[in-house]
Amino acid sequence: MSENPLDRLSTDHLDRQVFVEYLEKTRWFGGKGRPFEVTGVRRIGQVPGCVDAGPAVVDHLVELTYGDAEGGTESYQVPLAFYAEAEGRLDHAFVGWWEEPGIGWVHAYDALHDREAMACWLRSFVAAVDDPVSGPTGLTFHRLPGHELDPDVTASLFAGEQSNSSVKFGEDSIMKLFRKVTPGANPDVTVHRALTTAGSTDVAALYGWMSWTDETGEEYHLAMLQQFLRTATDGWDLALASVRDLYAEGDLHAHEVGGDFAGESERLGLTLREVHALLREHFPTERRGPEAARALADGMRARLDAALEVVPELAQHADALRATYDRLAALDGVDVQQVHGDLHLGQTLRTAKGWKIVDFEGEPAKPLVERLEPDSPWRDVAGMLRSFDYAPRVVEKQSVDLADDDAEAAAQLAYRAEEWAHRNRNHFLAAYAGGEPSEDAKVLLAAYVADKAVYETVYETRNRPGWVSIPLEAVARIGAA
Repeated sequence: MSENPLDRLSTDHLDRQVFVEYLEKTRWFGGKGRPFEVTGVRRIGQVPGCVDAGPAVVDHLVELTYGDAEGGTESYQVPLAFYAEAEGRLDHAFVGWWEEPGIGWVHAYDALHDREAMACWLRSFVAAVDDPVSGPTGLTFHRLPGHELDPDVTASLFAGEQSNSSVKFGEDSIMKLFRKVTPGANPDVTVHRALTTAGSTDVAALYGWMSWTDETGEEYHLAMLQQFLRTATDGWDLALASVRDLYAEGDLHAHEVGGDFAGESERLGLTLREVHALLREHFPTERRGPEAARALADGMRARLDAALEVVPELAQHADALRATYDRLAALDGVDVQQVHGDLHLGQTLRTAKGWKIVDFEGEPAKPLVERLEPDSPWRDVAGMLRSFDYAPRVVEKQSVDLADDDAEAAAQLAYRAEEWAHRNRNHFLAAYAGGEPSEDAKVLLAAYVADKAVYETVYETRNRPGWVSIPLEAVARIGAA
C-alpha cells in the first residue's frame, strides 16, 4: 500500500496568514477585535471516512497568540476539505490554496460547509459501531451502542451558532464540532455520555464523539454526535412568545392569559431537579467547609471590583452586593457536584415528551480546568432565574421602542414584565426545591443571582449598551431587598 502524503503531520509548507484572514471572518472566532498572530498550525489527522471516498478532509489545530495587554494563547479547530480544482459552491468557506507535498496544488475549504466532506465524517461514525475507528494519524471516532445511523442522509450546517459549529445529518442526528479546544475531557461529552448511559430522558442522547491524543498522551474531545430533536422548540423562544401574549392582553394578569408559562416553568424546575440528581449519582460530590464558602464569596467580590471599572453605575449598589457576598462567606460549608455551569432558557428545548437540557460545555469564557470543577447546583438555578427575569424585559424594551417612548405605556409594561418574571421564577424555584429552600440555600442562591447580574452588566456594556438597564435594574432590586 503506497504512503498517503496526508499521513505526514508537517505543516511547514502552510502560510499561517491564510488562517489569520479566515479566523477573522468567521462567526465562531472568539478573539474578534483583539490583535493576534497565528503562532502554530498542527495537522492532527485525516478523517478516516474520507480516505477512500470524497475529498481529503484533514483536521488542524490553529494556535494563536494575542498581542494585547491581556495576552494569552488559544487553539481553534479548523478541519479543511482539499480539492484539486476550485469549488465555486464553497467560495464562502474558502481558506486558501497551496501546494501539498506529494499531491500538488489544492484548494482548501472549511470542511463543515461541505456536504461531501460531512458525508465522510458521518461514515466514520457509522464505522465505529462496534469499536472505535481511527484515521491514519490519530483522529478517533467513538460510538455508544443502541442507535443505528443512516450513512446516506444529507448534511446541512446550522447558520446561527457562534462559539461552535453544528451539522445536522438528515432528521436523525446532529454533530457539534468544538471550535476552541483545550486538552482534556469536554464536559459536554462526558456529561451527555453519563446521562445517556443512565437512560435519562431529560437530555438529547449522545450517539458518539471524536477525539485526538497528542504525543504526550493528552486526549482532546473535538466533536460530539447526538440525537436531533426535530420537533423541539427553544425554551427562550417559548418564553418570549408567552410574554408577547401577556402584553397583547392589556386587562389580564399573567395567570389569566392563554400563553401563561408558569406550568412550563414548573416542569422545567422538575427536569433540572432530576438532572442534578442523576449527576450526583454518576459524578463525584463533596461537602466543602467554611473556607470554600469564603473562597466563593471572595471570587464574587473580585468580579464585582473588576466590573466597577467597566460599569460605574454599579457603585451605588456595591455595598448591598458585598453584604450579599458577606452572608455567603459566613456559611459553614457548600455542597458541590457536577452542574451545567451555563444554564439559561436558551439551553433548554421543549419537546412533545417534555423538557430537554442541552449544552453541558459550561461557560465558554472560562478555561476548561475551571469548567470541570464541581460547583453548587444553585448556580444553575440562579442562571435560570436570571433568564426568567430577562425574557419579559427584552420584549418590554422592544415594545417601548415601538410605542415611541410613551411613558405611561412603558410603566404599564414594566409592571407586567415584573409580574411575568416573578410568577415564573416562583413556579420554577418551588418545583426545583420541592418546597421552600433552606436558609443556607437562600443565601447561596441570592449570591449566585447577584454574581450573575453583575456579570450581565459587564457583558451588556461591552456588547449591547442599550440593554444594560436590564441587569442594572436587577442589581437595584437586590439592593432594595
